[in-house]
Amino acid sequence: MTIRGILFDKDGTLFDYHQTWMPLNHQAALTATRGDQTLAHSLLESGGWDAASNRVASGSLLAACNNHEIAENWADYVGGWDVDDLAKIITDQFTEGGVRSAVPVTALDPFLTELRNQGYKLGVATSDSEAGATGMLKRFDVLDHLDFVSGYDSGHGSKPQPGMVYAFCKNCEIEPGEAIMVGDNWHDVETGRNAGVAFTVGVLTGTSTREELEDVADHVLDSVEEISALLASLS
Repeated sequence: MTIRGILFDKDGTLFDYHQTWMPLNHQAALTATRGDQTLAHSLLESGGWDAASNRVASGSLLAACNNHEIAENWADYVGGWDVDDLAKIITDQFTEGGVRSAVPVTALDPFLTELRNQGYKLGVATSDSEAGATGMLKRFDVLDHLDFVSGYDSGHGSKPQPGMVYAFCKNCEIEPGEAIMVGDNWHDVETGRNAGVAFTVGVLTGTSTREELEDVADHVLDSVEEISALLASLS
């Protein structure tokens, strides 16, 4: 098996999901409810948030869906919103706020540099917007380490559709069977499977438990920091 490309999910994979995204989720919910804190908490709970732990459930709306899908759900719940308008507001908030709140799971520069030096093509496929992804990656000076960055709005479809994987492979001139997909949630794994990647990797820095990921992913790691060791063991 020859692996030539690694496609990473962003949130929960390269960035700690809960540290990065819970402040943003709270802000967006308050915007959707026009400042009604009680209703905002109801929105968050409908999206998979547990108030006691301030965490989001695996596979839930907030964990797995893109900005437009969140806006569609919330606009239906609250009423009085045009979905596209709310989606734009949420996306703008996420794009601006994500740069400030982003917490990487590891030092991204040396991590990605090592993988590039090993000859791998690298990409990011996220349910966030492309602008949100590039903004967060630029903050940590690692955008140039990547051959490909795609958001839900980049024109390649949304997870778990295989389009972002196909676009990554086409851009890097590799076959899907020469790539792996790395993510923290079932929709990342399904994206890779639907595209026919060599194998899928689940990581525990997002919203899923080991047991949940072991049910769907080929390999489960504590963090992306273990990717090099995994690839070495399989070569």
